[in-house]
Amino acid sequence: MSHPLTQAAPPDADPTPPSKSVRLRWTLVTLLVVGGVINYLDRSNLSIANTTVAKEFDLSSTQMGLLLAAFAWPYALANLPAGYLVDRFGPKRLYAWAAGLWSLVSVLSATATSYGALYAARVALGVSEAPFFTASLKVNERWFAQKERALPVSIVNTGSQIANAIAPPLLTILMLTLGWRGMFITIGLLGFVIVLLWLRVYRDPTLREQAHIKGEEAAAEARRAAEGKPQVGWGQLFRQKNTYFMILGAFGIFYTVWVYLTWLPSYLETSRGFSLVATGWLASLPFLCGIAGVLTGGYLSGRLIRRGVPAVRSRKIPIVGGAVLAAAAVMPVAFVDSTVLAMTLLSVGYFAAQVPIGCLWTLASDVAEPHQVASLGAIQNFGGFLGAALAPIVTGAILDATGNNFSLVFLVGGALLLVGALSYLFFVKDRRAVATEH
Repeated sequence: MSHPLTQAAPPDADPTPPSKSVRLRWTLVTLLVVGGVINYLDRSNLSIANTTVAKEFDLSSTQMGLLLAAFAWPYALANLPAGYLVDRFGPKRLYAWAAGLWSLVSVLSATATSYGALYAARVALGVSEAPFFTASLKVNERWFAQKERALPVSIVNTGSQIANAIAPPLLTILMLTLGWRGMFITIGLLGFVIVLLWLRVYRDPTLREQAHIKGEEAAAEARRAAEGKPQVGWGQLFRQKNTYFMILGAFGIFYTVWVYLTWLPSYLETSRGFSLVATGWLASLPFLCGIAGVLTGGYLSGRLIRRGVPAVRSRKIPIVGGAVLAAAAVMPVAFVDSTVLAMTLLSVGYFAAQVPIGCLWTLASDVAEPHQVASLGAIQNFGGFLGAALAPIVTGAILDATGNNFSLVFLVGGALLLVGALSYLFFVKDRRAVATEH
């Protein structure tokens, strides 16, 4: 039985003109972008406050790495039930609850007076933010047809990159004027605003709107539902080869992305000798390139589909190409003395590492059944955030062992990018099509 939140009104009871439906779905995409910006500012605030918090609590690089990873471990684990819950109850309620909780946690983090309290707050932040991208994927699956889905999914993912780009200067200014605690409170309060807007604006598409948006795709979904075939359960995804290689692939790509997110400001301060203010501006350069990277991946994937390339291959080309290019840019940083060249390579590397991101989420909607889209996307994200959780810890340990030398950090990151690329290239396939043929 479907949940009331996921039910649509009968076609003859739907007076909404198609043009209004199209405007609404892009309004929803806009809200998701804004939500993504706030979501990632909440994640980034500790990275900006890295050296300040480390001095206040007298932390080593390894301890700081553990604190930076405190968000990612629970976030990875919470993605597993989050995907199921979004598929079960729909994106409206799950997203509203998640945004409200992560905003509350951000505000409460400002009251932490010990390492343990701040660690616990970061764990709670990881759990509460887990439903965001799975809910976003579900919204896009409901409001966009397969052939057009890559662009809105990529646009939604630019929210995180916009946040990463503006976080260093914006959060540095907030921290210098309000202190790191005031910075946490300010960003947390913004989240409550998006909750109110989401509850006011979001609704699921009606049957008539689905037919208009998806055409034959919607008709095929309706026929499968009418046939009454038993739907494969959430646990069955772990019996499919795609699931494990998507976990491994995302692990390799997300690892390096999170080296950037958690340690780039510290690298610029300790290895390149920049001040806190200068670091705030310089650290934004790779993340600005990341915005273009996400959009490039979505555009390229959509163009390939329009040229008749199968959907799964259209996603894999940007994923694999982006990861390989990122590895080729990141690994040489270990041997570069020039700051200008190092920043250029880091910017190219982050651009390329973001090319796969929107396509990863869209790929989940291509290889999963409609009722499992959020679940598979969440499981893949779980793998990605296992890498994200290890990145700050391993980086901190490397820095303590090498006297704050980042060379091995970049080599490890580049190697894992190649692991991710190979996993998607050779092992993730459209197995539904193969099953149909046989």
